[in-house]
Amino acid sequence: MPDWHAPILLVARLLIAALFLGGALQKGFSPSQVMGLLAGKGLPEWLVWPALVFDAVAALALVLGVGVRPLAFALAAYCGFTSIFHWIPSDPWQITIFVKNWAIAGGCLALAVTGSGGLALRPDRTT
Repeated sequence: MPDWHAPILLVARLLIAALFLGGALQKGFSPSQVMGLLAGKGLPEWLVWPALVFDAVAALALVLGVGVRPLAFALAAYCGFTSIFHWIPSDPWQITIFVKNWAIAGGCLALAVTGSGGLALRPDRTT
């Protein structure tokens, strides 16, 4: 891997981590919004708490560069799944979030392919 890939992958990890950290904070400070989305799909509102933990742990792991490949696959699936909560065609903001979720899933899949890069606590193997 060329020398310049490691800092670019670090920036990519940090940017994606910022999104998931923001999601964790949002769920922590204003859980009612997410609870409403969950209830609207017939799911229990308490699922906001495991989602908060997942977001926070994922953000930390991305920042540190630990288990990036498997985590990135899990995050891509999570983004795909959570996009269903934003499929509200009558609300353009929600549709924008729906599309962004799929774009983030694409970024996560790119991380799954490339791995953490060299600037990581536990760099992924480059096989």
